[in-house]
Amino acid sequence: MSNPYLEQWTSKEMLKELEEGILNAPQDLLGCHIFKEEDVQIFTAYRPCAKRMWVLDSKGETTYEMEPMEPEGFFGYVIEKKSERLKKYRFRVEYGPDDVIEIDDPYAFPGMFGELDRYLFSEGNHYKIYEKLGAHPMKRDGVEGVQFAVWAPHACSVSVIGEFNMWDARLHKMIMRGSSGIFELFVPGAWEGAAYKYEITARSGDKLYKTDPYGNYAELRPGNASRITSLDGYKWQDGSYQKKDQKKSRDVRDKEPMSIYEVHLASWKKRIEDDDNGNFSYRELASMLGDYVVDMGYTHIELMGIAEYPFDGSWGYQVGCYYAPTSRYGEPKDFMYFVDEMHKRGIQVILDWVPAHFPKDAHCLGRFDGQPLYEHPDSRRGEHPDWGTYIFDYGRMEVKNFLVANALFWIEKFHIDGLRVDAVASMLYLDYGKSDGEWLPNKDGGNEHYEAIHFLQHLNSEVEKEHPGAYIIAEESTAWPGVTAPVADGGLGFSYKWNMGWMNDFLEYMKLDPYFRKDHQRQLCFSIDYYTSEKYILVLSHDEVVHGKCSLLNKMSGLEGDKFASLRAAFGFMYGHPGKKLLFMGQEFAQKREWAEFRSLDWFLLEEDDRHKKMQDYVRELNHLYQKYDALYYHDFNIMGFEWMDCWRPELSTVAFVRRGSSVKDQLMFIANFTPMALEDYQVNAPCAGTFTEILNSDEERFGGEGRVNKKPIQAKPCKAPVVPRPGEKIKPGKKYYELELYVPPLSVVVLRYDYKAE
Repeated sequence: MSNPYLEQWTSKEMLKELEEGILNAPQDLLGCHIFKEEDVQIFTAYRPCAKRMWVLDSKGETTYEMEPMEPEGFFGYVIEKKSERLKKYRFRVEYGPDDVIEIDDPYAFPGMFGELDRYLFSEGNHYKIYEKLGAHPMKRDGVEGVQFAVWAPHACSVSVIGEFNMWDARLHKMIMRGSSGIFELFVPGAWEGAAYKYEITARSGDKLYKTDPYGNYAELRPGNASRITSLDGYKWQDGSYQKKDQKKSRDVRDKEPMSIYEVHLASWKKRIEDDDNGNFSYRELASMLGDYVVDMGYTHIELMGIAEYPFDGSWGYQVGCYYAPTSRYGEPKDFMYFVDEMHKRGIQVILDWVPAHFPKDAHCLGRFDGQPLYEHPDSRRGEHPDWGTYIFDYGRMEVKNFLVANALFWIEKFHIDGLRVDAVASMLYLDYGKSDGEWLPNKDGGNEHYEAIHFLQHLNSEVEKEHPGAYIIAEESTAWPGVTAPVADGGLGFSYKWNMGWMNDFLEYMKLDPYFRKDHQRQLCFSIDYYTSEKYILVLSHDEVVHGKCSLLNKMSGLEGDKFASLRAAFGFMYGHPGKKLLFMGQEFAQKREWAEFRSLDWFLLEEDDRHKKMQDYVRELNHLYQKYDALYYHDFNIMGFEWMDCWRPELSTVAFVRRGSSVKDQLMFIANFTPMALEDYQVNAPCAGTFTEILNSDEERFGGEGRVNKKPIQAKPCKAPVVPRPGEKIKPGKKYYELELYVPPLSVVVLRYDYKAE
């Protein structure tokens, strides 16, 4: 080494770490520094395989050839005169006679992850953390490049590798900021669209290659790299929609219609069948699906599996990249376009969101920096044995921050209207899906997961505070109390809860041979006992039509004609029952086969058998009826919205009830017959005097029925006592009671409108 200042500046220990690839403070060695002891300006750089290097002034007019040093690829230069010091500089690198490039030094740019960022992140309160961590294209000091930042507190060192540096981990060693575990680096010349990963050197010495936890775009299998992208620049067209919709309070939303079409984008329709990559794009699906949903009368869509995931067969429920919409259908801005188009059509968008677990794939979050980080370190808390996945460490502030910020990210960056939280029960119970010895009790010896409970409460509170018009839906399958109760009252704070109890009871009832249904009337009616206990969504979801459970049509008993009639009756009962509605794709036209994620729905059935087309027409009519009459949604969670007229004659396997809307004028009466026998002169209690007109009959010919309808209005007749007395009801002399008499076809639902006349 010819220059003594270089020898004094460089540390043998740091040079050794540089050579071994474990240097976590490369800024202390590399870049431009003032060596205060000697009052000289020192430039150092590490470019393996380079033959020669020069320091250039900002204009490239003044050049200083750097000295080659040990280890190979390490170069240095000293400017001793103050008058010659450079404020800005670049490097020229020669790899061969015809291979000379000029580069900006990544270590010339100060860090952007400030002290306040580190503090908020460590406290779990940095809800814009996705703007700091991840990969963000930008211009700094006139230089185009990408700012990278990643959290890896157990790492010895981290390098960003990618197409912009030939995947060479030696070129862009990242800088660790204090004790936060944050590594960051501005990489000049990195470009949007380039693939990248983080090479993490664990304390064990192992090299790990990880996708970016905060990356916004990712490759599919088998590469699984992240890709640099910017979420800025998309010109949203839904401003008026957002302004109106996102300011609505939860009380207002509760009184609005919500008919959800649950969709798996890859299998709704495919461009090429039996091809994992034969999918339509977000932009193609935007108009195709958007127009279909509007035509069918749905108000919302719920999308399965949008956050990037490695395994197609997980349907998106084993998420690998929480901040990236899957590239199966296009780029992030294509997904923005999709949401925008839905909003233009008045359709709200719900995403399935999975904070309950994540996969063990080597490129994902698991053991991210060589040790448990996002997952709980104790396997009794940190793993789902049945699912083969890791469980988030909900008590760690940075992990809680990752998840809460992610929920807000989808709402803010992609204008998502709501999130449906998957597998909430698995979060609430420490022993969920585990045998004795596989779980660790809480501090009080119970199975309640205190940290997960607090996380969910915090999540719902923050979303409501930041975006009061957004909603968070719980898929919670147990009787946990207060899922939709306010956090201030000790509840979890969700907007809505899937009614899994109703779904299981009702489908089991519909599977029964009609002869035996008389013994299961309680199974049909039990849900009304608790319908106001939570804010429920009635669901017939994807979970009920996979894994050998068969389609909804084939769950129905009897011959094929009876199956269609029963399914129409089931849908009619569902739309009359209090609670918001969700129906999985394909069931609206009575798909026969189970759903499979690798093939399209069986749209050909609409051409082959008009019963499927008529079922589709029936569901369309139900949806439009649902939106037209506020009796079907206004009091979904209020006892004012429902009254039994008949559920006490199990021998008939019938029920009758009234739904009430915002005024006395708005009353609809539902009569359901779950037997294959017609009720010729069915007598039933009426809620009041007046005329009732049939507005829907599932046996209409246009829906595939026999056309056995009540064409004429039906007059409620006064009577001295109820036709069907309530259990324990005492007849009051002089009180006016009323009855209806009508024809109810076999396996059908009849809907009557109360024709109000002001006195």
